[in-house]
Amino acid sequence: MTAARAAAGAAGRAPLLLGVRHHGPGSARAVRRALDAAAPRVVLVEGPPEGDALLALAGDEAMRPPVALLAHAVDDPGRAAFWPLAEFSPEWVAIRWALAHDVPVRFIDLPAAHSLARAAQDSSEDEPGAGPEPDAEELRVDPLAVLAEAAGYDDPERWWEDVVEHQGPGSRSDGPFAPFEAVAEAMGALREEYGSGGHRRDLVREAHMRIQLRAARKEFADGDIAVVCGAWHVPALAGRTTLAADRALLKGLPKVKTEVTWVPWTHRRLARHSGYGAGIDSPGWYGHLFAVPDRPVERWLTKVAGLLREEDRIVSSAHVIEAVRLAETLAVMRGRPLAGLSETTDAVRAVMCDGSDIPLGLIQDRLVVGDVLGDVPGTAPAVPLQRDLARLQRSLRLKPEALEREVDLDLRKETDTARSRLLHRLRLLGIDWGEPAAGRGSTGTFRESWRLRWEPELYVRVAEAGVWGTTVLAAATARAESQAVSATSLAEVTSLAERCLLAGLPDALPLVMRALADRAALDADVGHLAQALPALARSLRYGDVRSTDTAALGDVAAGLAERICVGLPPACAGLDADGAAEMRKHLDAVHTAIGLLPDARGDGHERDRTPAPAPAPTPAPVHTPVHTEGRDLAGRWGTVLRKLAERDTVAGVIRGRAARLLLDDGRLAEDDGARLMGLALSPGTPPADAAAWIEGFVGGASGGGMLLIHDERLLGLVDGWLTGVPADSFTDVLPLLRRTFSAYEPGVRRTLGELVRRGPAGGGPVESGSGAFAPGFGPGLDETRADAVLPVLRLLLGPAGATGPGVGVGPDHDHDLSEVTG
Repeated sequence: MTAARAAAGAAGRAPLLLGVRHHGPGSARAVRRALDAAAPRVVLVEGPPEGDALLALAGDEAMRPPVALLAHAVDDPGRAAFWPLAEFSPEWVAIRWALAHDVPVRFIDLPAAHSLARAAQDSSEDEPGAGPEPDAEELRVDPLAVLAEAAGYDDPERWWEDVVEHQGPGSRSDGPFAPFEAVAEAMGALREEYGSGGHRRDLVREAHMRIQLRAARKEFADGDIAVVCGAWHVPALAGRTTLAADRALLKGLPKVKTEVTWVPWTHRRLARHSGYGAGIDSPGWYGHLFAVPDRPVERWLTKVAGLLREEDRIVSSAHVIEAVRLAETLAVMRGRPLAGLSETTDAVRAVMCDGSDIPLGLIQDRLVVGDVLGDVPGTAPAVPLQRDLARLQRSLRLKPEALEREVDLDLRKETDTARSRLLHRLRLLGIDWGEPAAGRGSTGTFRESWRLRWEPELYVRVAEAGVWGTTVLAAATARAESQAVSATSLAEVTSLAERCLLAGLPDALPLVMRALADRAALDADVGHLAQALPALARSLRYGDVRSTDTAALGDVAAGLAERICVGLPPACAGLDADGAAEMRKHLDAVHTAIGLLPDARGDGHERDRTPAPAPAPTPAPVHTPVHTEGRDLAGRWGTVLRKLAERDTVAGVIRGRAARLLLDDGRLAEDDGARLMGLALSPGTPPADAAAWIEGFVGGASGGGMLLIHDERLLGLVDGWLTGVPADSFTDVLPLLRRTFSAYEPGVRRTLGELVRRGPAGGGPVESGSGAFAPGFGPGLDETRADAVLPVLRLLLGPAGATGPGVGVGPDHDHDLSEVTG
């Protein structure tokens, strides 16, 4: 019996073999027509048999495609596979048809227990040196490409769409089984020519399908069986083989214990070549073709127009009419039965986008692919951790969505704090549903911004994390404790401590703190200590916001700061350029961290001048005091910076940076700063060292350009040194200078250029011969102009009698203004 005869089984007594292409709207419509005409008593579908128990859920009203069967190894959840199904997948249509007509439906593909085990075995064999390369005859054959080439097409996708997918509901008059007869005959010819076509795994899969088909034929009559499978397998299922031969192919297959469940899927994932290996580039377009029975081009272009209007582009009904005419004309010129995606895209570009490809990117993302996320009923099997996560998502109103979105959290609110802890716990478990993003409009620690996007692969991550516990809190705690024990560096432990505080894991903190104290006591590398301190300081700051007891953490941080103060000066001596640049980063990080420590914030050198946020309506946190009495960390750190700034054996970039930090903190007078710059830029200093000092002092985006603008003595010293650099040394210092000044804002660079052009600049303020100062700069503060801002501040901050931070600005409260502006 030929494959074509087998496909027409409804007319004879052979099983009805419906060869399809996965995720094809035309194939899905053809399957529905064929099933309606044949009315089989059992439907067999290509898929893992472990999913048979879950097929009834496909008829649940809460089940909305796209969805996927997820199978994973019980002992290794990371070893997983997906079988995605969309609304326009022929397999999904067959399953829903069987459930609607109360007909048994079964999966007949190779069990996932074997396929997952074989995948792990093959991955180990594919390592370098595992075996010889395949011969040319063993290379895989693309059946669609061969048939398209025979039909005169250079694009297999376009050929299949013209022959199958773009055929409308009433486009065929030769019976519901004719498409499957034609496809089966074509595939039969290909299998005769190419055999397995290099798809060696398919031979085993087809053997299992034939065994399942034989079992169904014993239970039902041949004419009552319908099989929905990939078109490539139809000749193998229609051919005659012995049961012994099929069992021989299955003998000795590796096997693992598996679990299977339904999970939501997305159109974006359908656009990737995964699961069946039949990814499609335009799931949104295919879904539209399947859902719209008539006038698909007109309705599609109407969708496009609506999207462009939402983006404030001018698109009228006339644009839609002209685009439809152009798309249909292009289809006729190209010999296509229906205007496809390429024709509609060309028409949209020409008519609605004025020839621009930029809006087409939006159309491709929102419509051609789309962000549709399926849904599965709560009765679907799931690991306990997944159920706890779903419960938390519902209670915190954090719905998983395929479309990326940003969420701003106010940690003074109980719900937002719980959301933040959940996202941090998931990140600690490796479930990256959210990523921290740069916040907008606030720099306070009481706000967080997250970028959320749920991907189907995260269900696998959840299954993997299930080994740590049955709830998110328990799993994150166990995971943190395990990482604390296995951490090999001080920076890892300090980062873990910070993440535990952010995630709200009080049960994990004692073990983490013991590991932190042990690593800190054993690590004598100043660089490692400097890398660890910033995370601890941030943890203390976050602990203040989150009402966390951080006493033990504060003691460890203070101890690290003391050790850094002792070991940093000798560690900064004798460094090369790369080592000095790295140490400069550590210097900045430690300076910021010490300013955040409790002992360093109340010694008269206030560094964090951001107004405190308004008090939250929650009870005030109770903190255990950090025992740092008598340490005077800020004073000791200032002494260290002064040593670095004045020690000749220290690299120039570090000396310059130390001087700048002292100047910004008010620990170094302006005259002393000018003196240090004069010494660093003296003729006896090598040009390269002087350029490095300048980079440290005014380099980067830390306000160095504004310092030169407002202190012309320093600008004059730099200008004078630069004009005196010998010609043979200028090319050596030029990269350093370019790196230093290129970081400035364009406006700062322009002002500096104007000041230098107006020169000359010397060691003091630039004055003209008549005693007047340079244009744009006065001899001192103009108090009259400064006072003019007070009425505006009164309007912004409220009347003098109001309460709260920064209010009470009036004639008798000028000191409050200084507190507000800092």
